[in-house]
Amino acid sequence: MIDVLLEPFAYDYMRTALWVCALVGAVCGLLSGFVTLKGWSLLGDALSHAVVPGVALAYLAGLPFALGAFTSGLLAAAAMSFVKLRTPVREDAVIGVVFTAFFAFGLLLISLFPAALDLKSIVFGNVLAIAPEDVAQLVAISAVCVAVIALKWRDLLLFSFDPNQARVLGLRVRVLHLTLLLLLSATTVAALQAVGAILVVAMLITPGATAYLLTDRFGRMLLLGALIGGATAFAGAYASYFLDGATGGCIVVLQTLLFLAAFVFAPRHGLLAGRRARAATCPMPAAKT
Repeated sequence: MIDVLLEPFAYDYMRTALWVCALVGAVCGLLSGFVTLKGWSLLGDALSHAVVPGVALAYLAGLPFALGAFTSGLLAAAAMSFVKLRTPVREDAVIGVVFTAFFAFGLLLISLFPAALDLKSIVFGNVLAIAPEDVAQLVAISAVCVAVIALKWRDLLLFSFDPNQARVLGLRVRVLHLTLLLLLSATTVAALQAVGAILVVAMLITPGATAYLLTDRFGRMLLLGALIGGATAFAGAYASYFLDGATGGCIVVLQTLLFLAAFVFAPRHGLLAGRRARAATCPMPAAKT
């Protein structure tokens, strides 16, 4: 029985997939706290789709996919900001128009050059076949993201919670906005290889949302999000070996199940805790004489 459970560790590609998924999951979970607090879930979804044309162009030009994806994400974010500032259109509509346009352009490129590009690996990821150079890029991106968050997490927290207060205190709000946007784009690129463009947004939101239900302290929320993201990504990759299923799908399903458990059983913000609190505050009916 033990030999069967240890079987995935006997293969190089599985060992690589396991630690790569754990690293990506932890970084995404760390950033998801800011995404949840800032309310950038839709923006994260937009960036995860907007990187597709960058990946396609990078493959066609023989460049690192991370460079193309990162550039494409930044261009999409810049386009959203430009349209939002110069039109009365609501932000959610602007995001929807821009990210669907970028995603459609990426799908068009893939359909025009089907021999050079694999739609399935871009949209759904293929961490089991990740190349050594892609692993190096992923590690570098993850290290930079963690270093920036470790140095600036308090400033980013204040900006995410109250930009006006951050501005009053002398913080450079535009720089912080750009920094958070760059981190989100870079982390999206890092997770793309593991779970693909479709499921990246789940890894950027679900761990932070789960941690949000479990604690009221932001520092603890960041650590919990990183732990949840890393542990579920490792467990999902491990389970995918035995289930013979999509690695990204296994990871996101595990994260969703953990969120549902927190939604019901969280000690302060869970569904059961809310019912107990309401029952405790309801006055007892007066006894009949």
